[in-house]
Amino acid sequence: MQKILIVDDSPTERYYLTDILVRNGFTVTTADNGEDALAKIRAERPELILMDVVMPGANGFQVTRSIARDPELASVPVIICSSKNQETDRIWGMRQGAKDYFVKPVDPAKLLATIATLGA
Repeated sequence: MQKILIVDDSPTERYYLTDILVRNGFTVTTADNGEDALAKIRAERPELILMDVVMPGANGFQVTRSIARDPELASVPVIICSSKNQETDRIWGMRQGAKDYFVKPVDPAKLLATIATLGA
């Protein structure tokens, strides 16, 4: 699992996650909204997606659901990384098809461990 797409409307958050992943040998592309993310997923075929929830346009729950329901994309795992920290948000994210749910700021060690588990 080398190609990762980060979907987040915050430049700071994209930089933070990109820095963690690149330093650990991953190739990273980014998108700043859901529509851009879906286009990049189809064009670039990432092996993992880190998805924010609160974004302009389609939110991360909607985009995750679109990915999970699309036979061409459903095999790409999504990890939601959101500032929404309620248990109901986590449960809803998992119901949309996410493989895991992290509350920001994301713990780098936990993120890398989860990526390793998904890639195994």
